[in-house]
Amino acid sequence: MSKYLVIVESPAKEKTISKILGNDFTVKSSFGHIRDLPKKNLSIDVEHNFEPTYVNMPKAKKIISDLKSKADSSQKVYLATDLDREGEAIAWHLKEALKLADSKIERITFSEITPEAIKKAVANPRKLNMRLVDSQQARRILDRIVGYKLSPLLWKKVKRGLSAGRVQSVAVKIICDREEEIKAFVPVEYWSIEADLSKQNEDSLFKAFLFSKNDVKFDKLSIKNKEEADKILKDLDNASYVVKSIESKQRKRSPFAPYTTSTMQQDASRRLGFSASKTMSVAQKLYEGINNIGLITYMRTDSLNIAASSKAETQKFIASQYGNNFLPDTPRFYKAKSKGAQEAHEAIRPTSPSRTPSSIKSKLNPDEYKLYDLIWKRFVASQMADAVYNTMTADIKAGDYIFRANGSALIFDGFLKVYHIDEDDKNMNLPPLKEGENLNLLKLSSLQHWTEPPARYNEASLIKALEEHEIGRPSTYAPTIKTILDRLYVRLDAKKFLPTELGIVVNGVLKNHFEDIVNLKFTAKIEEKFDDIADNKIEWQSVIKDFYSPFIKELEAAETNLAHQKVKTQITDVKCPNCGKPMAIRQSRSGQFLGCSGFPECKTIMPLAKDGKSAAVDIETDLKCDKCDSFLIKKTGFRGRTYLQCKNPDCKAKYTLDKNGNKIFKPEPEPTDLKCEKCGAMMLKRKSKRGEFLTCSAFPKCRNLIWIKQDDSPANLKTKKVKKSKDKSAKTIKNK
Repeated sequence: MSKYLVIVESPAKEKTISKILGNDFTVKSSFGHIRDLPKKNLSIDVEHNFEPTYVNMPKAKKIISDLKSKADSSQKVYLATDLDREGEAIAWHLKEALKLADSKIERITFSEITPEAIKKAVANPRKLNMRLVDSQQARRILDRIVGYKLSPLLWKKVKRGLSAGRVQSVAVKIICDREEEIKAFVPVEYWSIEADLSKQNEDSLFKAFLFSKNDVKFDKLSIKNKEEADKILKDLDNASYVVKSIESKQRKRSPFAPYTTSTMQQDASRRLGFSASKTMSVAQKLYEGINNIGLITYMRTDSLNIAASSKAETQKFIASQYGNNFLPDTPRFYKAKSKGAQEAHEAIRPTSPSRTPSSIKSKLNPDEYKLYDLIWKRFVASQMADAVYNTMTADIKAGDYIFRANGSALIFDGFLKVYHIDEDDKNMNLPPLKEGENLNLLKLSSLQHWTEPPARYNEASLIKALEEHEIGRPSTYAPTIKTILDRLYVRLDAKKFLPTELGIVVNGVLKNHFEDIVNLKFTAKIEEKFDDIADNKIEWQSVIKDFYSPFIKELEAAETNLAHQKVKTQITDVKCPNCGKPMAIRQSRSGQFLGCSGFPECKTIMPLAKDGKSAAVDIETDLKCDKCDSFLIKKTGFRGRTYLQCKNPDCKAKYTLDKNGNKIFKPEPEPTDLKCEKCGAMMLKRKSKRGEFLTCSAFPKCRNLIWIKQDDSPANLKTKKVKKSKDKSAKTIKNK
């Protein structure tokens, strides 16, 4: 029996940490939270200082029993849950649920899963930080009050099944406000003048833009219409273009700070096309690591601190790989902008810079590799020297007007050697110019422009907005976005957020009757109070009390004054093919579609076209079916995805399309020497995104399916040795 029990949150950490600590330690997982407020009622005593009532979660019954027996037989229990406030709360709930004495427990945390970090944590334990627990508890209780008090009002006044959360409501408001700005926006016309110039007797063309007239600068909207632009062009007829002045200097560009949770989510969205949820899921796997080594530090952080040992190791790595000139004069330090940033944490970084992306690529799946590559490059670049540019600004006189030409050239790439930035491809060199030099005018153009409305939010810009307004914390961004999509308050169109009719109605109710709930400054101030609780400046009960009294008054007023709100259904010009009634735009978790307005009598549904107003039309192609040689039709599914289907009604062949709209050919299954254990038919080897597997050749009469591990091959598999996987309909072969 082991002397010590270590309890972690994730089962993926068990094996890794167990190998690091050795036989004296048993490492078990709590699988996240084991206690919570019960779902059936509020479970908060508002009459007695907002005392919560927690219960053991039904799913954790066996886990608690197992942990309890192991804890009773251990000399010491190390609570090794995550190092954020949520992790501290889970550790406290473990202590309470397992009825552990204070003298028997130690709290340990680590920002990376490496032998050095784990052993250091065990050697330097601490006690539970109840201030962090109280901070998390205050957030949980306040959110429970908002959800359980406000949601029933929405059910009664808007629609059953709705929910209202403190952070999610603000996110919906931000999206709705932007949509109102776009609808209210009035485009303004303006013009610009540009000249294509070259040195005399040379073909090197460069552009210059109208800058001023008689020392009065033009701003963006100075030239309001074509008439004004034409007048300037007329003034410039037969003008000579002479270099008036030249200014040359060096410009330095510093690297970005290493990633925090929000900046990682934003960059992964922009560069990789990952959703916030996907980014956090992949980052979790990188944190848990491979071969007993975590690849990155803890991924839920708003700090920019870097451990001194990591800085030193990174400086040595940069010097050896790129040269000493790629090191800054002094080591770089970054400070978080957020006032509430938990500076005891670290920024997201690789656990070792020498573990380059290329060296471990074969051990990662494509998504893991892409995100690790991004994190590694961002961190290593953050410790490198500035990039240096030579810049030139030339003012060119033409009559009473001045044109300006700008150019820059990268002379030392510095951190750009590692972390490429697309904007640097746009640098333009000017030819060598001299003051007083005459230039050739090749072309003079006037260009019409219109001011544009603010852009709709995508995931990256929405996370940035939430962070700038200090709404929520690193762990809340991904679940907040998922919630507002799942609740159908917003939808994604070309990766941009648009509020649905339901979202607009709910936002209107909250704005008109619960101003504090959707007030950005108020929500940010609540977050500051949670930080104050953690810093032992105020008691958590006082924060809840200050919020509760005015909130209940607003709730009572809304119950009386708020009329029932009707969510408008958008009717289209498309007629139902079955009953002739107009089709309406409906919303589901999978996206928008057309449903008959005669529902429930007529339940006809149709895919919605990309224009968002009409039915998707089938398109005939010149591609042939592999099975019957009939032509294929391009169709649109209810999730907006296009696919190919055989035109022959007796053939049910379907084909997926790649990003370029090309048909994806599925490889034919490979015959094997294995016999199906159920019917004796030959097994066929197939491939999918999840890996290789065997299926019975008698399908669909026999649906036997066996997954193949990466280190196995059909030649050395024995179907008698079978282990059931989590998927009850499939089996996983275990090599003997």
